[in-house]
Amino acid sequence: MKLREGFMTQDIDDTQFLVPVGAEHFSGVVRSNPTAAFIVNCLKEETTLEGIVDAMCLKYDAPRATIRADVEKILETLRGIGAIEEQA
Repeated sequence: MKLREGFMTQDIDDTQFLVPVGAEHFSGVVRSNPTAAFIVNCLKEETTLEGIVDAMCLKYDAPRATIRADVEKILETLRGIGAIEEQA
């Protein structure tokens, strides 16, 4: 999976904004907290759920199950706005 080409990020101070560009069906702006921003940054390259969870486990001191649940929740939100491109 990867961040869809029709989305770009902009970091302002300590906040990341995810903005659709082009003809995406989502026409808003997503303001990410640091955890969500970390996940979005992981998605700038082809990755997997487990790859993101592994990267977050290295950065954050939390149980793997908690991190995985958080990643799944954020990925579901990103899927809901069409921000993720997934390989078949």
